[in-house]
Amino acid sequence: MTEDDKIACYTPTKGREGVTRIPRWKYDCVRRAILAALDDAEDGQVQFQDLANHVQDRLSSNQLAKLGSLGWHVTTVKLNMEVDGELERVARKTPQTLQKPIG
Repeated sequence: MTEDDKIACYTPTKGREGVTRIPRWKYDCVRRAILAALDDAEDGQVQFQDLANHVQDRLSSNQLAKLGSLGWHVTTVKLNMEVDGELERVARKTPQTLQKPIG
């Protein structure tokens, strides 16, 4: 893997066809932190509004310094994880709550 290796991120939002490309190492560290936050949650669910804090708690200060905008990266990775079927929104629950797919 090269330093320039990037991953294409998509959104599940209808009408938004754009692609965002971010360095793979950024995607991978944020993705791992999101999955760890869900694994650590008592009910396996995390509210989206709290997700960046959960990710921040799981990244090193060095990773955070190199990452750039934490909130932007968390949102971008979260949306792509929804497209890939790794995350889903809990139906009829507000504020927006995330979990791993059931079944």
